[in-house]
Amino acid sequence: MASSRFRIASLTVLFALCSAVAFTHFRREGGEETARAAQSFLKQLSPEQLKIAQLAYAAPERVDWHFIPKPARKGMQVKLMNPAQREASFLLLRSVVSQLGYKKATTIMSMEKLLYELEGGKGANIRDSERYFFTVFGDPAGTEQWGLSIEGHHMSLNFVLQGDQVISSTPQVFAANPATIKNANASGFELGMRLLGREEQLAFDLVLSLSAEQKAAAIFDKTAPKEVRNAGIAQPPTDAPIGIPAGKLTADQQKQLRGLLEEYCAAMPDHVAQARIKELDAAGFDRIHFAWAGATESGIGHYYRIQGPTFLVEFVNTQPDAAGNVANHIHCYWRDIRGDFALPAK
Repeated sequence: MASSRFRIASLTVLFALCSAVAFTHFRREGGEETARAAQSFLKQLSPEQLKIAQLAYAAPERVDWHFIPKPARKGMQVKLMNPAQREASFLLLRSVVSQLGYKKATTIMSMEKLLYELEGGKGANIRDSERYFFTVFGDPAGTEQWGLSIEGHHMSLNFVLQGDQVISSTPQVFAANPATIKNANASGFELGMRLLGREEQLAFDLVLSLSAEQKAAAIFDKTAPKEVRNAGIAQPPTDAPIGIPAGKLTADQQKQLRGLLEEYCAAMPDHVAQARIKELDAAGFDRIHFAWAGATESGIGHYYRIQGPTFLVEFVNTQPDAAGNVANHIHCYWRDIRGDFALPAK
């Protein structure tokens, strides 16, 4: 137990260290700096570790992703890294997300110890803040496309880069259990803290602002689905959009919808976030659809979907949290409707 507490404390210090070191440096350099961070990470590894952490770009593991607590995963696990390797891995994480995205990612990691506590220690082999995995696909020092996966329970971040360009940044998954801290705990989480709170609250604000006629178009089911679609599948669903088109929203409602989309994009570095917004605008903001299912109040299962020609967002909160509080367990993602992993959608 003492060893476990030491590892958690060390990881917390590492989160803070990497946060302090990396912010403006990586924002300025973009994809080129990510390539350097990946090279630095790989140089820290032993030959045996490299066989685990670096795979061929064409390896099937590149598109094998999920955010559930899988018993085995691709890549090099944080728990098995020495201090220098851990620092390099978190600097690599910091290079592909924004300050906000880094906070979300490291909070998701640290919440594993809260799950362990709330579940009475039943998930000793699964609920672990160090059970996150880094995988590089291909050669970040070369001229060809290469990939990066940073993944574990409730998080899956996937990238394809070439030179100083981020070619693909999806699937992007952040999730939360509990979504809102409702139980006193010894893990250091304050009551009332909300992880992914804006992704939820901004959507509530939008759906509640709709007129009766708008709600009739936007709300497609009284019951929310249990899960986001195509979880763990290499490509997103490509069904026609449902719900109300942005062109039928008022100016204020369109502003709310844009703010919600920007919250998802804000987890990425500025150059990625801005590129996403430019793409959805170029494809036609009026063509974006907002759809809702389930309750329009917290504590009861709810779901929303936002789909445009270039992207798909899905959010679901139907499961109870680890303490049994109803509808307090969020899964949500941003995906490229044209194809994730720099591959064409099928």
